[in-house]
Amino acid sequence: MDGLERVTAQWAKEKPHLDTSAMQLIGRVMRLNKHFESKIALCHKSYDLKLGEFDVLATLLRSGNDYYLTPSQLISSMMLTSGAMTNRLDKLEAKGLIIRVHNKQDRRSISVALSEAGIKLTNEVIEQHVKVQQELVSSLSETDQPVLNQLLKTWIGQFES
Repeated sequence: MDGLERVTAQWAKEKPHLDTSAMQLIGRVMRLNKHFESKIALCHKSYDLKLGEFDVLATLLRSGNDYYLTPSQLISSMMLTSGAMTNRLDKLEAKGLIIRVHNKQDRRSISVALSEAGIKLTNEVIEQHVKVQQELVSSLSETDQPVLNQLLKTWIGQFES
């Protein structure tokens, strides 16, 4: 019996009319998330990056197209506020991982691009990032992983359109 089963067993005695099965499921997902965040954060920290900084770099790298996007494109793909994006971009620029490029036709328009150092680092980090993710799901069989993935996709669909 794990901790969540003990909690729900206690609730079953105290409030037998409550169906606490969702409590176990949600509790496990929340505990998994803490483990995921911790392991992934360690990976990024070893490259002197925070998760949000890595997200910007990875978004630029996977965009192809010479690895540049406008701040608006970054904001929409990452669901951030403009203030949060500006903060991340300032930090990444200070580290020499991105450059801001002015549009030649309209100097008010700026794009964000990976610098050479940013491309090199992001290519290195993504390899480790994926290895960590694979380790995090390694206790699930190759058969179970797609089943769980589909169940989670269905569940997330309840909240996101």
